[in-house]
Amino acid sequence: MAGERTREGGDDGGLVVNNNETLRSFLRSAADDHDHLTPELRHLASDLCSQSSIPYRSLRTVWFALPSGDRPALRRLFAGAEFVFSSPKPREKSEELKERLRKLEELAETKAYADLVKDIAPKKENVEPFSSYKDQIGFGMHVVLMMFTGYLVGYATFRALFNHSAVMNVAGGILGLVSGMLLETVLFIIRTSNRSIASSKSTSKLKKNQ
Repeated sequence: MAGERTREGGDDGGLVVNNNETLRSFLRSAADDHDHLTPELRHLASDLCSQSSIPYRSLRTVWFALPSGDRPALRRLFAGAEFVFSSPKPREKSEELKERLRKLEELAETKAYADLVKDIAPKKENVEPFSSYKDQIGFGMHVVLMMFTGYLVGYATFRALFNHSAVMNVAGGILGLVSGMLLETVLFIIRTSNRSIASSKSTSKLKKNQ
């Protein structure tokens, strides 16, 4: 079969066949047939004869207009002929599909880059608090100890200030307990912030070195 070709005049969107010597001979004889064809059909045959590709419908119109005894058999007429097939118009990608493909390409590039530098880049440290049971238990015990210490300090302080008043002593202990809990919260926030800053600096330094 022939490859893609540009359809020339008379293409009506149907089958198209490459012109060859057999078809040209038939069309030339049809263009000179004043007895059986109208001037319009003779003109059509003359036009088709000069084209490199011919619409099948136009060729069939000329063939049917001739008497059965004066026209060649279709099998002999199309022997060795090659039909022309044009590829369909490529479908345009929607904006949503383009955006999705762009994101997939970015993910693929990021993964490929990570695989490329995995041997030279330092492993990311897990800076998340409470990442293990050991950290959780340690932090809990530290908070309990801090609150207990604050309670004892507050209790002892209020006992010395308010002359052994039981109510004031308990109030001082509770105040110390709350103060210890707040202090531990502030220290926790500071430690977490320092870890985040250190991790950011390490990442920035790595990117600069690369």
